[in-house]
Amino acid sequence: MAASLQRIGIVISRTFPVILQRNIQAQRIRHWKLTSSASPVLSLNFRALSSSSSSSSSDNSDSTETLSRYSDRPWEYLESEEYIERYGSKPVWSNYRRNHKGGVPPQKTRKTCIRGDKICGNPCPICRDPNIIVHYKNVNLLQQFVSPQTGIVYDPTRTGVCMKQQKLLNKAIETARDCGLLSAQLPHVDYSKEDYSNTHGAVAPTPAPFSLSSGELWYPWYGSIKPDERELARVRRIYKDYLKPDV
Repeated sequence: MAASLQRIGIVISRTFPVILQRNIQAQRIRHWKLTSSASPVLSLNFRALSSSSSSSSSDNSDSTETLSRYSDRPWEYLESEEYIERYGSKPVWSNYRRNHKGGVPPQKTRKTCIRGDKICGNPCPICRDPNIIVHYKNVNLLQQFVSPQTGIVYDPTRTGVCMKQQKLLNKAIETARDCGLLSAQLPHVDYSKEDYSNTHGAVAPTPAPFSLSSGELWYPWYGSIKPDERELARVRRIYKDYLKPDV
């Protein structure tokens, strides 16, 4: 009897945290749905789940208008009053702090902030705002993730962006540089005009070869070399069948 009660207690202790975690997750999803601060993918999932509620449908219609307003021209959001009121003149990642265990942050950020209908507790600066869309024409946003001194893209451990959004940023920055929308830092190389002129001695025309008379060697020193008699006799024994007879 005591053993069965003990097993029941173990099962309850294991299942209770799972139930509590699901309730907390559901509360987070409701909070993100009402505040409209989740990503576009998450907002669409919420719209499909809560289509029966009239109040949620009005909220979803507002979020749809917001997403459709900046989906075609995402760079207009960075010039709007809403963006200035929320972020001011600072980058979108300046005031972001990621939740992590311990005092030392991990070497890599999370893979993604949104997985299906589940969202992490503290999404990255791009995933938390549905109006921020990574696009190669959104130059003002891409410049916030590039160092103005070196032109190197900031590491995600500094900006807090998840790895999924970081890949999109790297691709958008590379495309923007190829299209000439972003400046690319190239190393400066000092060179002299003499290295590229045709009057340099290294690029002069090759002189014509001199003519040789009959019996004259190409290398004068070659005639002074005398072969070893023993080695010469050994070679003649080996190739005696192929040598011409002496006349």
